[in-house]
Amino acid sequence: MATGGSTISSGGGLTDRYAAALYSLAEDQYLLDHTVEQMDALGRLIDSSADLRRLLGSPLTDVNTAQKAMKAMLIDQGFTKIITDFVGVVTANRRLAALRAIVTAFAALVAMKRGIVVADVTTAHPMTDVQEQQLRARLIEAGYGQVNIAKHVDASILGGLIVKIGARLYDTSLKARLQRLQYAMKGAA
Repeated sequence: MATGGSTISSGGGLTDRYAAALYSLAEDQYLLDHTVEQMDALGRLIDSSADLRRLLGSPLTDVNTAQKAMKAMLIDQGFTKIITDFVGVVTANRRLAALRAIVTAFAALVAMKRGIVVADVTTAHPMTDVQEQQLRARLIEAGYGQVNIAKHVDASILGGLIVKIGARLYDTSLKARLQRLQYAMKGAA
């Protein structure tokens, strides 16, 4: 998850409020399942389009221009009115830079409401399907019940994996092990 330290892209506050508002609206209109699918698709679209990420991250883009561009793109991609209107509100409120974080917060809210635990897993190399199934089985054994795995690749951890579930962090990365060894060696000297 590519979140920074600012309040706009943090896991709480602003993004949670937008996610909760969309969830409530979708639930009231009996469109929750479809909205969940559409938000997942929006997240994939943002992740796969460098041009879209540039638009989202550009503070120089005029709000009206951004609204027109986003609406045209969303309609062209087949997104429904609830999503295009929601993104329009996000854009009008000058929160377009937080859109990806809002999509992530929405997915986390849906998972929480449905009793699904989301495990953010960072590995040095992409996980195979077998590795993912083994990890899911271990997490279920550890008492996490129904688990969705959000996979991220970060070569800087060198090897191993980092699993974050809620406030818990399990770091078995080679980078962390080397850092612990370095601190232990400094303490012994």
